[in-house]
Amino acid sequence: MATKKPQRSPAEVEDIILRKIFLVSLVDSMELDSRVVYLELTAAEVLSEGKELLLCRDLMERVLIDRLSNDFPNAESPFTYLVGCYRRAYEEGKKIMSMKDKDLRSEMESVCNQAKKLAVSYCRIHLGNPDMFPGVDEAPFSDNANPMGKKLSSLLPLIYSDVGGAVIDSFGGSGSNGGITSPPGFLDEFFGEGDFDSLDPIFTYLYDNLREKVVRESALGNFQQPMRALLYLVGFPAGAKSLVIHKWWMPPGSFSNGRAMEVASILGPFFHISALPDIALFKSHPDVGQQCFSESSSRRQADLLSSFTTIKTVMNNLYDGLHEVLLCLLKKPDTRENILEFLAAVINSNSSRAHLQIDPLTCASSGMFVNLSAVMLRLCEPFLDANLMKRDKIDPNYVFYSNRLALRGLTALHASSEEVTAYISELNNGRVERSTESSVTDNRSLTSLEATGSGGPPIENVQSVSRSGDKVKYPFICECFFMTARVLNLGLLKAFSDFKHLVQDISRSEDSLATFKAMQEQAPNRQLEMDITRLEKEIESYTQEKFCYEAQILRDGGLIQRALSFCRLEVVWLVGLVGGFKLPLPSPCPMEFACMPEHFVEDTMELLIFASRIPKALDGVILDDFMNFIIMFMASPEYIRNPYLRAKMVEVLNGWMPRRSGSSATANLFEGHQLSLQYLVKNLLKLYVDIEFTGSHTQFYDKFNIRHNIAELLEYLWQVPSHRNVWRLIAKEEEKGVYLNFLNFLINDSIYLLDESLNKILELKTLEAEMSNTAEWEQRPAQERQERTRTFHSQENIIRLDMKLANEDVSLLAFTSEQITAPLLLPEMVERVASMLNYFLLQLVGPQRKSLSLKDPEKYEFRPKHLLKQIVNIYVHLAKGDVGNVFPAAISRDGRSYNEQLFGAAADVLIRIGEDGRIIQEFVELGVKAKAAAAEAMDAENALGDIPDEFLDPIQYTLMKDPVILPSSKVTLDRPVILRHLLSDSTDPFNRSPLSPDMLIPDHELKARIEEFVRSHSTRNHDDVLLQSTKGTIQTPTTDMHLID
Repeated sequence: MATKKPQRSPAEVEDIILRKIFLVSLVDSMELDSRVVYLELTAAEVLSEGKELLLCRDLMERVLIDRLSNDFPNAESPFTYLVGCYRRAYEEGKKIMSMKDKDLRSEMESVCNQAKKLAVSYCRIHLGNPDMFPGVDEAPFSDNANPMGKKLSSLLPLIYSDVGGAVIDSFGGSGSNGGITSPPGFLDEFFGEGDFDSLDPIFTYLYDNLREKVVRESALGNFQQPMRALLYLVGFPAGAKSLVIHKWWMPPGSFSNGRAMEVASILGPFFHISALPDIALFKSHPDVGQQCFSESSSRRQADLLSSFTTIKTVMNNLYDGLHEVLLCLLKKPDTRENILEFLAAVINSNSSRAHLQIDPLTCASSGMFVNLSAVMLRLCEPFLDANLMKRDKIDPNYVFYSNRLALRGLTALHASSEEVTAYISELNNGRVERSTESSVTDNRSLTSLEATGSGGPPIENVQSVSRSGDKVKYPFICECFFMTARVLNLGLLKAFSDFKHLVQDISRSEDSLATFKAMQEQAPNRQLEMDITRLEKEIESYTQEKFCYEAQILRDGGLIQRALSFCRLEVVWLVGLVGGFKLPLPSPCPMEFACMPEHFVEDTMELLIFASRIPKALDGVILDDFMNFIIMFMASPEYIRNPYLRAKMVEVLNGWMPRRSGSSATANLFEGHQLSLQYLVKNLLKLYVDIEFTGSHTQFYDKFNIRHNIAELLEYLWQVPSHRNVWRLIAKEEEKGVYLNFLNFLINDSIYLLDESLNKILELKTLEAEMSNTAEWEQRPAQERQERTRTFHSQENIIRLDMKLANEDVSLLAFTSEQITAPLLLPEMVERVASMLNYFLLQLVGPQRKSLSLKDPEKYEFRPKHLLKQIVNIYVHLAKGDVGNVFPAAISRDGRSYNEQLFGAAADVLIRIGEDGRIIQEFVELGVKAKAAAAEAMDAENALGDIPDEFLDPIQYTLMKDPVILPSSKVTLDRPVILRHLLSDSTDPFNRSPLSPDMLIPDHELKARIEEFVRSHSTRNHDDVLLQSTKGTIQTPTTDMHLID
């Protein structure tokens, strides 16, 4: 019979467990485990106290101190040993669970827990005072992994293993990838239970390590472990507090510029991680452009798409991580204010990013601000619901009273800086009632950012705006709204602008490269070869950058859609300041609206323009509010002063036209939208007129591009019956108002553009002739050939653009004049229309037409046959609507271009190109009428003889029919003449004082004298004709007999 195994006492069991945990012994025996250390001094003390040489909980700390305080041979370093103790205590605790004796099991569980707490406590002591115990902890990484040269904390590998992604190390234990794992519960106990004073230096050291680890990392670098580690650390109250009181939470004053916030602050380097390019001094690695997009033209499309997907994925991981970090800090009352101050400091110190030229040494990178844009948009998501229910939390007075953001100096929608200052003064004096109610902040405003999140209590009483105190506080939603708007302006929208300029740089470089290659083929030389090589490298670099922008921004549909949702909030909130979506707008413009930053609207329009060019970017986006906003303000200079900003609204609509957007959803915005059907055509016509005078030194050239967009949109709307009916009604009601002004500028532009392009064609043909004479051309200096070639290509571009715009203007006149003729036949307009048509006809079929022939006219948008058809159609349309028979006379009075033979020449061309016979017949009949009117006018002029100067218009030197006196200069002019002038210039032509049609004073007395003069000369002329007729029929025997001498 087997002997029964003797049962161990609880003291013996405790001794065994503690020896296994701490790897120590109080008995000098031959241990198989070389790690076990004999504690001779402690054993002697225990014996002297008359106790057994058994380890117990009372001896635990003495044993641990003895083990750590002595430098034993082959002993592990202090940190490695202590982590091992915790791990072994955890393992022993699991074994204890199988004990059948409940009392013993409970006792031993308590021993293991106490051992774990002791190990954690001494870990804190050791890391806070690394010189306290002998032995050096091994550095977990090589120096190459730490470019700043600071030793990495021994805690980092454990943190990395806990948050995901194992790191090979010497601390024992292994994860799924062969790296170490943190003992379960160790880190939570380490960071969660210590006092702040002991943990703060440890957190500080860790934050330094994390910042140094990512400071040079790009989107393809190893940033995800540090990112997860950062998120883990700020989840502890002590970790969050330690972060925001860190010396480099925000760089000290002497370093506080935008770039310093990016590279020197703790969070800045995390926001710097990006695929976007940066200057060489701050360049990240690996180089995304070089690694993913080098020699892109030779890469497979699938490889490029894979790179795009990878970059988009890793960047969204970064955005999500940074969003969680900020959210965690915002939800803790102790750190909420610090994170808001940090965000404000980043924004304010980078305000110069809004400038055209940026100093990259003092401003943060585009990468940082695109990242910040993505993170701020995530913070806004809880109040970007479909109904925007929380927009009433946004207080417009934040712009004036915020102690955080510098918004008061920004360009306002309409108010000047002086008007903004005056308005704030009135607010301070209580003379202006606030339009939005200042109430106690909803305690749920921040908690709602994460419906099921843990963290601190909701924001309490972050109250209503008080002007009496030094510090003005606003709800978080209000703060977040204005910060996000500013970040988008300095970040995402600036990146769009950079991308656009990058594309233009590529286009210019490719044009130059093509020119140089053409010159090299004709006359090779070393300098051209070097220039070609330089341009090829330049284009390769630009192309890599372009693909980086595309990968991080353009192909991230989620980022674009979040930005669109935020911009929708902006426009709905702005419209709320003027009473909601309704027209007409109240007058005058409310100052709250007038003082809001202009970039709110500009950024929205730029984003919509950009998004409309990205396939499917607008899918699912609610566009009705944007459409309402555009229609309300595009023709309202008293609300939005900047004409270029209102012109951007047309560019948005232009991109939404169904034939361009490729989406049926946008068609409904034009054809089934109430405000659109009522006001769109009228407001487009008004903007067409307003854009004549922008106040810019480039206004003359800018207007053509803007009107090009308007013309394209008007042409589309004319095809929609409901809009066409509104158009005809406007032409009737505004015959002498906005519609007449529209026609005037349309004709002005048509004449200028055609004249300019035809002159450029002649210059181009001269250059072409020079270049075609190869022998003489190659004898010219290379620099001269290069300059002449550049001029040639420049002329080509100018002709192409001018002809395109001229074609649009003539087309607009052609299709509208078929149904709307009355305004074109008014006294102040008919002669201008006739002169324009005659000029076009002269150029197209006159004697100089052959000099305008081009080898490839289509290349330059020059379609003379089509243009002639349109011109003739306009002639015929006006002739049909000419009830008063004034058009033929107006045609014949044009002394510059009218020639009766042009009508016959044009008819011959029309027959050859197959124009409708009825159109040709009506055109020829009009020519006959014009010829008759010319003869009649000649007779009338002969009959009047010498006309007194006082009866002649001082500008045109023609007989006045309706003389009027100008109130300021007192000069008398013919009414049609001065009305024609006022269509383009609302000033007195003699002294530039303001003048409008209703200010003209009829000169009835002079008019009566002119009519009497005409009547008397007409009667005399009639008698003379009668006399000549009688003399011709009476036969007289002598020549001396005359009825009238």
